[in-house]
Amino acid sequence: MPSPSDAITALLELEPLERNIYRGRNRDIGSGRIFGGQVLGQALVAARHTIEEEDREAHSLHGYFILEGDLSIPVVYFVDRTRDGRSFATRRVTAIQHGRAIFTLSASFHRTETALSHQSEMPDVPPPDDLVSELDILREHSDRIPEHLRAVLTQDRPMEYRPVEPYVPFDRTPRPPVRHIWLRASDPLDDDPVHHQAALAYASDYGILSTALQPHGRTVRDPDLMAASLDHSLWFHRPFRADEWLLYRIESPVAHGARGFGRGAFYARGGEFVASSAQEGLLRTGIRPRRKANPHPHA
Repeated sequence: MPSPSDAITALLELEPLERNIYRGRNRDIGSGRIFGGQVLGQALVAARHTIEEEDREAHSLHGYFILEGDLSIPVVYFVDRTRDGRSFATRRVTAIQHGRAIFTLSASFHRTETALSHQSEMPDVPPPDDLVSELDILREHSDRIPEHLRAVLTQDRPMEYRPVEPYVPFDRTPRPPVRHIWLRASDPLDDDPVHHQAALAYASDYGILSTALQPHGRTVRDPDLMAASLDHSLWFHRPFRADEWLLYRIESPVAHGARGFGRGAFYARGGEFVASSAQEGLLRTGIRPRRKANPHPHA
């Protein structure tokens, strides 16, 4: 059986079907649908495969989640080579299942340049070595997890998460809409920068909607709540390795109109500000339990 890291590496190895067309495999994480971070990362890899210049890496991407993904069939990615300039290249990717678009991505790639530089300071938090992994906490408190979710929430993961703030599964105590998480790939990745960017893209879809629910004492597992990502953006500022510890600071400054908004910042352990994220998601309350949708079983 492959390790969690082997599983995420396999997800990033797309099968070329034709020029600009790729097919990706799915990894079932127990949500009943494809995890949004998976298509985000795969679409980024598909776009990078069409960039011929070696010195161009992604600096920004913007995606829209249109339909939930079907785990039973692969996802096919169509890449539109929008523009290749001297410094930048732009790509648009459409993820297809059952003949319909389930996700679209716009990505921009930039050749390496040296110019002005500054950044905000990294938050002062305990180092990851002083913290316990979220998976270990879930396993320790497995009695708090509903039986039908227990196997899913305590399975091995391709990414390791260590929460900074105290974490108790299914705790509904209202808290400020801010959280800090150390994360990294569970096993080493290769040296290809796009695999590290795609792994971070995968992880960046983790925890934003949960943070937006914290002030309300709610969780994405509540039976009368529908939670789903609507759109997601990433900006890559500096090179990094996703198999080394990264601090993910998430805050949700607003939720209104059945939508929650969150933004995040990634810092390398040495303090370098390496990436930023932003996401808006659906947070609809008062629904019937049978209509619940939750694409984030680990959030």
